[in-house]
Order: sequence, then C-alpha cells, then structure tokens
Amino acid sequence: MRAVLLVATGLVAGACARAPTIAFTRVPPTSEGGPDRVELIEGRVSRTEPGYQVVLYARAGIWWVQPLVTQPYTTIHRDRTFRCATHLGTEYAALLVRPSFVPPSRTAVLPEVGGGVLARAVVAGAPAPAPQRKTLRFSGYEWRARTAPSDRAGRPNTYAPGHAWTDAAGALHLRVSSGPAGWTCSEVTLERSLGYGTYRFVVSDTGAFDPRTVLGLFTWDDAAVAERNRELDVEISRWGDPANKNAQFVVQPYYLPANVLRFSAPAGPLVHTIAWERGRARFRTVRQRDGALVAAQEFTSGVPEAGSEAVHLALYAFGPPDASRPLDDEVVIERFEHVP
Repeated sequence: MRAVLLVATGLVAGACARAPTIAFTRVPPTSEGGPDRVELIEGRVSRTEPGYQVVLYARAGIWWVQPLVTQPYTTIHRDRTFRCATHLGTEYAALLVRPSFVPPSRTAVLPEVGGGVLARAVVAGAPAPAPQRKTLRFSGYEWRARTAPSDRAGRPNTYAPGHAWTDAAGALHLRVSSGPAGWTCSEVTLERSLGYGTYRFVVSDTGAFDPRTVLGLFTWDDAAVAERNRELDVEISRWGDPANKNAQFVVQPYYLPANVLRFSAPAGPLVHTIAWERGRARFRTVRQRDGALVAAQEFTSGVPEAGSEAVHLALYAFGPPDASRPLDDEVVIERFEHVP
C-alpha cells in the first residue's frame, strides 16, 4: 500500500509541475482608464498546445476585456510569447485559456483557474512616467500636442509631437507618415472647452490625400462615455477605398444611417462649420474662394448636450501598415474660429 501511495503522490506532483503558467514581461503604466489611449502589454506562457490563446483584461473600475470586445483573444507566438495593445487601467490580467473558453467582455470578478482557464496572472500597473508636454499657439488658442497612442479604427496609432507645428503665417500643419514601426500620426487638442456655438475650420487642399489618410475635426469629452463622448465630426477620408466618397459629417454613433452624411469634397481650400445648439447640429462645407456650397446637413436626433468637450484636430491612418505602400501626408489648417 505504501508503494502505491508513493507512486500516486509522484503522479500528482508531476502533474502539478507540468501545469502551464503565464506571466507578464512588459506592463503598461497605471491609469484610471479611458477609451482613447492604448499601450503595449507583453508576456510569456510556460506551455501551449494547439488552440490555446491569451485573454487580456484591464481594470478601470471593473475588468474590461482587451484590446476590443470584438477582439478578445491574443495569439501566442511560437516562442510562447504574446504581445498586444491594451487600454490603460490600474491593474492588468492575463488568462491562458482553452479554445472553448468564452470570455466576458466586462466583469467585476475575474474568472478563476479551472475549466477553460488554465493559468492566470494579475499585476498592478507600472508607475506612470512623467508626461511629455508640447503646446502650440494657433488661431489665438492654446493647443496640446498628443503623445499617447490610440486605437482608432481598431489598430494602434502612435503620435509624434513633432508632426504638429505652426508656420510663420500662424497656420497649423499636421502630418501622418509610415515607418518600420507603423503609423506615426499627429493630433492637437484645445486646452479649454467652448460649448455651444459655431465652430469654423479653414482647411487647405485635401484632394491629394492617400485613401488611408484621415483628417478629423471633432469635439470629444473623455468623461462622457454615456453621451458618446459628446462627439461631433467632420472627417475627410476614403477609409482605405479609393472608390469611396472622401468626406462625411457625423453625429455619433456613426453606425446609425441617420447620423452620417457622406459627400465628395473637391480639391482646393474648404471651410467646414459646425453650428451646435441644444438639440441641433448644422454642418456645412463651402469652397473658400467663392463660398460655393459643397454639402450641408442638419441633425436633430441624438445631438449631445454641451459639457466638458474640447476640439480635436487629428491626422491619422486607417487600416494596417503596409511596407510596400508608404504613406506621407500633410494638411494645413489655416484658421480656427468659434462664435458663441
């Protein structure tokens, strides 16, 4: 009996020794979270089999699956490492899971090891680095150049403060380019909230944009998730398809047909305006040289109330980087005005 017990004990010990593990090798900084900033997170598993994947979570109040609800699984590479973008949080978690495991998109309590979960690691966010800060003076306002990455269009975009500058005439230049690490984009954010009124943007020629380039002129409130972040957009892009119309007016959410007007913006300088009042937003684009109307739309459904939103001016790229198709676009925004 003693020999049998020893053999059984050895089998159990061997099984425990072979249990897979998961650990982090790169942890993003700690943050209260938010939808508009992502960082890389990396790790390693001790053992993997066909179909095994990693599920990542970031804690911002509760646990949120990463990087997106529509992309909850992270691939394990042949060297047993994993690497993915994640939104920021105060803690981060990684689960090694079987193919049958279906992760919750958000949860107050993480799944325990057992069943479809083979291993779990939880770690606090790294100490946040001192923020880099670059401000610009444009059209009589102070603007902050973006340095944090984003996951616009579901893919990471990095931002370089040097890709945003003003010239001797006071016009704002924004640049987007491609390189070995992917897209490098530019964005500036107004340092104050303006509320209701008429927003006017005078923009130079965008007719030669690469189909992947996106110019966004929009309002955004980080704290107003329930209000669709108080987002109103003028966007110039073909969204990667040369056959698409190259401009749109949007009241979020964009996936409601009544919230979007697509149109063709001609070459040459254009003036885009958003006249925003309670319950109403009137968009209008005209040629700068003669005032000829290009497009106009009035939205009265789903228009957000004013809050703590700020104006953002962004130039970024849509779709995956492609080394065989380099991208380098620049736009000049001549003036910005706001009339209460």
